[in-house]
Amino acid sequence: MNATITASQLASDLAGPTPPVLLDVRWQLGGPDLRSAYEEAHIPGAVFVDLDSELAGPAGAGGRHPLPDPEVFGAAMRAAGVSDDRDVVVYDGGQGWAAARAWWLLGYSGHPSVRVLDGGFAAWAGPVSSEKPEPVPGTFVPAPGGLPSLDADAAAGLARSGLLLDARAGERYRGEVEPIDRVGGHIPGAVSAPTTENVTEDGTFRPAAELAERFAALGAVPGADVGVYCGSGVSGAHQVLALAVAGVPAALYVGSWSEWSRDAGRPVAVGPDPL
Repeated sequence: MNATITASQLASDLAGPTPPVLLDVRWQLGGPDLRSAYEEAHIPGAVFVDLDSELAGPAGAGGRHPLPDPEVFGAAMRAAGVSDDRDVVVYDGGQGWAAARAWWLLGYSGHPSVRVLDGGFAAWAGPVSSEKPEPVPGTFVPAPGGLPSLDADAAAGLARSGLLLDARAGERYRGEVEPIDRVGGHIPGAVSAPTTENVTEDGTFRPAAELAERFAALGAVPGADVGVYCGSGVSGAHQVLALAVAGVPAALYVGSWSEWSRDAGRPVAVGPDPL
């Protein structure tokens, strides 16, 4: 599985005979979209993609960022120039969460070659542009199921029979604070593994060996049955990406806590990690 690319390697690939399709997915939780930041300066040739409207469906019973309608997602990707036979590189402002969501969704939808710019736009030292590109329309048609996913029942089962990682901050996992969702806490049996611990101070991923050591200590090793959830399937995608860098495949519970906590019939656990 393709995972990440450095800024220097991206610069080289963009100068090559078959440059990748470049998607700018800068995004901020709870704030206005960052299209204005894209319009001010972006990596030349990048097309802006809005997470809330193109990488997710309308918020509702399925959570804040449920899977988008395949037709809507496919149309957005084709308009950006995405085709099956051309590499794709995605980047965001540097946190990596939104880019990982695009990476996961494209992989889930069957695209064979997608990478995330490690460190995002903040890591890019090359030229920037304010010109909006006009890409040749692509031919990509989503075929969902290319990466493993979980619904609420499967996530509950995995927390009992395998390993379900909670990618949110520890205080949200423990139920000490809950700034967004109906109730605080975590899925019973889930293990706390904050996404923020996967990266260095500059926002780039820790070396693969360090990530493998971190996840192994939690029980996430090659061959294990591993799943991830977060608040609404965005930072959880970043955790799946980090696990991929470490060589550990994992499934994503897209609805995550925003779906789970909406259902008053679902059990909620609070308190420290059982590990």
